[in-house]
Amino acid sequence: MAYMIKKHSIYKTDNWNMMTVEVHGRNLVLREISDQWGEETHHFMSRPEMMHWAENRFAKDKFEGTDEEWQSIMDALKGV
Repeated sequence: MAYMIKKHSIYKTDNWNMMTVEVHGRNLVLREISDQWGEETHHFMSRPEMMHWAENRFAKDKFEGTDEEWQSIMDALKGV
């Protein structure tokens, strides 16, 4: 069964710091690229699984940006 891959940009600060999510049917492929760590790819079987990862990865009490930046990332992930 063929399906269209939808790509969502979560954030992009420059060519070396960005996050995207590709929707492959029911599967989600999240790519996080940073100038510090290189590229990390995460595969999720569901949106709740991805959001659980995001809540740990972007724990509000440890986030190094503004509340608005944190909310923007979480809203973008919820919108996938």
